[in-house]
Amino acid sequence: MKFAFSSNAFLRHNLIETIRIVSRLGYEGIEIMADVPHAFPLHLTDEDITSIRNTLADEGLSISNINAFMHNADGDTYHPSWIEKDLAMREKRIDYTLRCIDLAEKLGARNISTEPGGPLDGISPEEGLRLYREGLMAVEGTARGKGIKILIEPEPGLLVENSAQFLDLFEDLDPTVFGINFDVGHFFCVNENPSQLILSMKDYIHHFHLEDIAATRAHHHLMLGHGAIDLCKILNTIEEIGYQGFVTVELYTYEHAPEDAALGAIQYLEKWRKQNFPTDSARP
Repeated sequence: MKFAFSSNAFLRHNLIETIRIVSRLGYEGIEIMADVPHAFPLHLTDEDITSIRNTLADEGLSISNINAFMHNADGDTYHPSWIEKDLAMREKRIDYTLRCIDLAEKLGARNISTEPGGPLDGISPEEGLRLYREGLMAVEGTARGKGIKILIEPEPGLLVENSAQFLDLFEDLDPTVFGINFDVGHFFCVNENPSQLILSMKDYIHHFHLEDIAATRAHHHLMLGHGAIDLCKILNTIEEIGYQGFVTVELYTYEHAPEDAALGAIQYLEKWRKQNFPTDSARP
């Protein structure tokens, strides 16, 4: 596996600065937040795209994922969602997602992640699922044509928050286009065993988010090793399934000290790697 850090912790830095910091700390990749202040598609010029590509190349950094979840540029973390009562708001989410797919293609990313429907906000789960499927179908063809995976990220408190709900939804989706952004902490928060799920859901997983969570299972991202998740077991399980893609550390809760958070995380991960694979030749 390869390690990346999400830019959404660096809200007090621009994206170019963030790319350079993440590279300097020793990560192999970066998850780019497709939102303010980093890469909201409607705000990017062709010159901006070229600058991002050139900086990534200069720093030897790959894109692990385009984070198309948040919409703070003209909404908030969850809104406009896929399941708004207002059609115009749903269409805004669809348009944003299409633009993120286009951004991923321009930047050479392989996947985007998106919210699992959104907050129910007074509608039934059944109606939410109907609207969500309808929205996903509206972006499926573009993603397929551009070769970009759309990864659904279950989250506590939203329409799709656990593995059973994801698998039920996925029965109606094309696995060549859709998959899961497996957020370790989110599954822990809803009282599931992430290690067991990694084994049972390996065929759906195309990207990981990694963070720690307190023993209370409250949804608040913590520094690696500062919570109750057995992260070493998680990482060992990811190795066990032969996953060779990116595991992205997501610590947006450390906006006040993002560089310290990113440094602490890579030190934790490198310590795990050295303990399990003392030499390169010992790695599978």
